[in-house]
Amino acid sequence: MNEQRRDFFKNSALGLATITLGAGLSLVPSAQAEEKPSNTATTAVEKLPEIEAELTLAPNVPKPIERNHPAKVVVKLTALEQIMDLMDGVQFKFWTLNGSVPAPFIRVREGDMVEVQLSNSASSMMPHSIDFHAAAVPMGGAIASETPPTRTSTFQFRALRSGIYLYHCGSQPVDIHLAKGMYGLVLVEPKEGLPKVDREFYIMQSEFYTKGEFGDPGLQPFSMKKAIDERPEYVLFNGKVGATMDENALKAKNGETIRLFVGNAGPNLCSSFHLIGAVFDNVYVEGGTLINHNVQTTLIPSGSATMVETRIDVPGTYVFMDHSIFRAVNKGTMGHIVVEGEKNPNIYSGKLKDEAFKEDNPQKPQPVPYEIDSHKGMDMGHSPHEHSDGNSGATRK
Repeated sequence: MNEQRRDFFKNSALGLATITLGAGLSLVPSAQAEEKPSNTATTAVEKLPEIEAELTLAPNVPKPIERNHPAKVVVKLTALEQIMDLMDGVQFKFWTLNGSVPAPFIRVREGDMVEVQLSNSASSMMPHSIDFHAAAVPMGGAIASETPPTRTSTFQFRALRSGIYLYHCGSQPVDIHLAKGMYGLVLVEPKEGLPKVDREFYIMQSEFYTKGEFGDPGLQPFSMKKAIDERPEYVLFNGKVGATMDENALKAKNGETIRLFVGNAGPNLCSSFHLIGAVFDNVYVEGGTLINHNVQTTLIPSGSATMVETRIDVPGTYVFMDHSIFRAVNKGTMGHIVVEGEKNPNIYSGKLKDEAFKEDNPQKPQPVPYEIDSHKGMDMGHSPHEHSDGNSGATRK
């Protein structure tokens, strides 16, 4: 059945276009012709000052761009296939860019010419490439950047439209390259820049499909069956259980403005992104120029991203999560923002009383058989090492 499914997609229009990434370029000569740079474009690029992009790993974000002119921005990425921790005691063979899941955050300015230099390590077993959702070119640049092991490919694209965009490996089979961890975010700042904030953070949601269940120890193989059925064992922020929890929590202070760049690499599920105890003052809808205000939960489709801004005026630990809540409780989709500062009783009192409830005609509990054990895991406060057979697999709230 799986072979029939694959054959169907290979014979579709999309399959005919994308299969060339893994099998050579001979089937798409028109795309090759379109990607040949013209003399005019080359001359224009040569006039631009050249700078190397500042690349940061999640949750860090490069500093805002201060220049008021376009530049040629060189982005250097290396494909590395390596075994890393999915959670403590659990390993997974990730396919990465620059050894990190998610891949580095890239920050450029509207009008910049972005030069991508993609190298593929000799230790890789697969060719790799990059599809930039910010690039208005055939296959997002994946054809031009198709790179076998031991090689480096270079291509350029003009960042024409501002916004926050996903980029990911575009080599065949694209679905598996995504499921193995090859994705990141690129911010194309508008020419006038973004409004200033006090803190910026990088968060990427994604799914992992392992043969073992959540928390099963050891090196876990990828499960194609679970991926096709869209049944991930892990739905995580920044590629690891607890990557943004406890000692890895994001930090801020009372009254600071916070901007979160949130991506959803999928490869299958949409994200219902929510910050418990806060309201998003501004949401850049699907990462574009439309701004919504006073939003409680924002939807991020698979293969998309958004920017959200908020201000927190009361100290404490704030939980961000996918409000498709069984994922958060059982599959790891939670993180912390720890806000420090003075208490603010004008906004929040804390608990004022704790006293007995004098109920008229109190009733006894009415337990339902087989449900009691599952109720024990409903407080969102269990260890990530516990399983979903009645106990929560989430990290502590």
